[in-house]
Amino acid sequence: MPTFVYMTRCDGCGHCVDICPSDIMHIDKVTRRAYNREPNMCWECYSCVKSCPHHAIDVRGYADFAPLGHSVRVNREEDKGTIAWKITFRDGRTKSFLSPITTKPWGSEIPNLAKEPAPTDSMRKSPLLSFEPKYIRMDEGELNTLESNGLELKEGVYY
Repeated sequence: MPTFVYMTRCDGCGHCVDICPSDIMHIDKVTRRAYNREPNMCWECYSCVKSCPHHAIDVRGYADFAPLGHSVRVNREEDKGTIAWKITFRDGRTKSFLSPITTKPWGSEIPNLAKEPAPTDSMRKSPLLSFEPKYIRMDEGELNTLESNGLELKEGVYY
């Protein structure tokens, strides 16, 4: 699902440009608004969608799960530690998905992997990435979940 920008919501802050791993998000020099210059090259990581403080970036869903006329919205709630995705179908039905935020906060230090020791044999044989448990905070216990972020399941939805 490639991304696109609602120009009326974008203020040109550049968070999406800074975080895009494929370098396709840019700020237009005339309008001072972000845009995706190569939607077909989008990695679909949605880092730009999640980092946009103005909810100006949306995604175009594929027709196999979200037919023409739909919309996909994301809502990042730092205080609850969640990211919610909501699909509104053209007939008005909605489907919501809620996930815990497991990434580091915007502006926090990215670890310097050059200072880490070489991966062990068990790390190389593991299905996890090298140092993944440490950097997604699994080494402190369990992976963040909706329950560990203080949300309760009510009628199939976490609040």
